[in-house]
Amino acid sequence: MKLFLAEDDAVLADALLTSLVRLGFEVEHETDGKLAAQRLLSTDFDVVVLDIGLPSQDGLNVLREVRAQKSTLPILLLTALDGVEDRVAGLDAGADDYLAKPFEFVELEARLRALLRRSRAREGRRDEACFGDLRLDRSGQRAWVGDSPLDLSARELAVLDVLLTNSEKVVTKEQIAAELGGEDLGVNAIEVYVHRLRKKIEPAGVGVRAVRGLGYLLDARGG
Repeated sequence: MKLFLAEDDAVLADALLTSLVRLGFEVEHETDGKLAAQRLLSTDFDVVVLDIGLPSQDGLNVLREVRAQKSTLPILLLTALDGVEDRVAGLDAGADDYLAKPFEFVELEARLRALLRRSRAREGRRDEACFGDLRLDRSGQRAWVGDSPLDLSARELAVLDVLLTNSEKVVTKEQIAAELGGEDLGVNAIEVYVHRLRKKIEPAGVGVRAVRGLGYLLDARGG
């Protein structure tokens, strides 16, 4: 497995490099944001650990630039900021997971395993999913109502993907949070994403129905 590490803290980077290599990863390391973006766009990796506070180009801008061309590359953000707004900003920019400093390496290891499991699961799914007039292109990270494209953020697309994958059963908020890679986001953030998505897909005659005490279910009746 090829892992790319973008981290400018020399002490932390050295510790991570040692530990990640011991886990069996082939690791490439960069300390500069612009150079990290160039490397990520020119080379294929299996997973990325990306610090937000990089020099020359911060991690969020690197993330947006890379995500525009590599929609399915698993990316975990590292940051010293741990507010809900900071986590949401990182996930909205296209991160698959978010880990606040300081952290235990065992937690990073577990999150990387989860990212790789989700990545393999996505590879096994069909590229396209439909529900009524609603259509999702997973590989291209795009969605349409009929022939009209939907303007969805990366997180809204992820929520839609989870709901379409489980279109015949109720999906819990915890399941959605896990798929978004932010198990610690909290129910309020998930409710915001679902609310935004619901408003955008209603023209397709598709609703997202809240099932009290359980979660959400796609509803072809538009309620």
